[in-house]
Amino acid sequence: MERGGCVYILTNHTHTVLYVGVTSDLYFRIVEHKEKKYPDSFTAKYNCNKLVYYEQFDSIEEAIAKEKRLKNWKRAWKINLINQNNPNWEDFFETLE
Repeated sequence: MERGGCVYILTNHTHTVLYVGVTSDLYFRIVEHKEKKYPDSFTAKYNCNKLVYYEQFDSIEEAIAKEKRLKNWKRAWKINLINQNNPNWEDFFETLE
């Protein structure tokens, strides 16, 4: 049985750092980022806890493939992707169930 997945982009409060990640449980994973469960991680070090983009997939394999593509993108392309889907750079965590 395949399990769905999600690719996401986090930023800090000044939008100077972008982090691309993948997970099978978006809500739980974002809570981990916000609570800095892993204090030595990149997201904890740079205070990346604002969910500005995410995309759902039917399988985790599809999500991982998209994550790999996004990680190879230039910063400007990632910013354009965020602006197309979230022009005000709101924290989508508030809308997750």
